[in-house]
Formats: sequence, structure tokens, C-alpha cells
Amino acid sequence: MVKIRIYVEGGGDQHALKSKCRAGFRMFFEKVLPQGRMPSIIACGSRDKAFDYFCTAIRQHKDAFCVLLVDSEAPLKDNSKRWDHLRDRDRWNKPGGADEEHIHFMVQCMESWFMADKECLAIFFGQGFDANAIPDNPNIEAVSKADIFNGLKSASRNTKTKGKYGKGVHSFDILSKISPAKVRKASEHADILLRTLEKKISD
Repeated sequence: MVKIRIYVEGGGDQHALKSKCRAGFRMFFEKVLPQGRMPSIIACGSRDKAFDYFCTAIRQHKDAFCVLLVDSEAPLKDNSKRWDHLRDRDRWNKPGGADEEHIHFMVQCMESWFMADKECLAIFFGQGFDANAIPDNPNIEAVSKADIFNGLKSASRNTKTKGKYGKGVHSFDILSKISPAKVRKASEHADILLRTLEKKISD
């Protein structure tokens, strides 16, 4: 059985927030992957730290399938050249032992996935949530990060209990509740990630 280790951007520098990050991704993956075959989620904090931890892991954990999961921050020009995207944007060079299946993106950011499940957002934020303020482009990967954050904040600012959307306050709780089926239908790269994990688990 191949052990899977996912090094994810997120969780900041606070232990409690990293715990929420791990829990959010775990609950998301639990809706797709079989019981007892869950990947290890390593909440790395910053984007640069995620890359650093991944580079170390792919050298040290040769018996595991290591994945780097980060925001793309921009549209992807060519999915077959994911490392080129990171080289051009972040000046990151592909480490030895890594190939295209080791890097996966939330396009253009984790919150892009939320756009696929507006019903969940409405339930989560409750009274006062304005779903019309959310970008309505069905191609969620084409919506800019700025438009997504502005939409979330505008849609939630008049909610009674949750209040205006906050990255650390709400993000991982929402992630734990959204539908992976809806996300993978709306996001090509989320589907690629989940299909890769499903294949590795079944090998």
C-alpha cells in the first residue's frame, strides 16, 4: 500500500490554524477516498515553506507518494507543464525525483473550489448571505483570486452569525463542508488531483 503525503499551502504560523487546515482537507478527501486509505495532510503555512517541506520530503520519503498542493495564483497555460508554471511564477526549480504528477494546483486559489458549491456557502453563512454577489462564471478556474475574495466578502458582510468572510476564520470550515463531486465537476485541476489520489490508492 502506497502511503500518500500531501504538503499543502495554508494554515499560517499558528498551531491551531494548521490543525484546522489539516482537518478541512481531511474531511474534504474523506468524501472521496476509501476509509483507511487517507493521505497524510501536512499543513505547511506559507507557500515557500510548502515547497521547502516538499523538496525535503521527496528526498527522505522515497517509499511514499509526495504531493505539493498550492494555489496556482493565476490561470494555467498548459496543464502538462505544471512545474514550468512554478518556475516562471515562483522561480522554483523541480526537485530531483519529482515529475508532473507530484505537483497539483488549486486554480486559482483554494477559495475557487467554494464557487462550485454556492448552496453550501449559503447554508454555512446563513441569514443575510447574498449569493448574487458571488461570481457566477461556471468556469471557476477563470475567475481571478481578487474577484473571488471580493465576492465572498461582499456576499457575507451582512450575515448575522458568521460575519464577513475571513481567510483563517472561515476557509477551512467551508472546505470541510463543500461537495468534492461539485468541485471536481467545475474544476479540471481539482479533478486531476482527485483522480491521481484515487489511482495511487488503488495501485
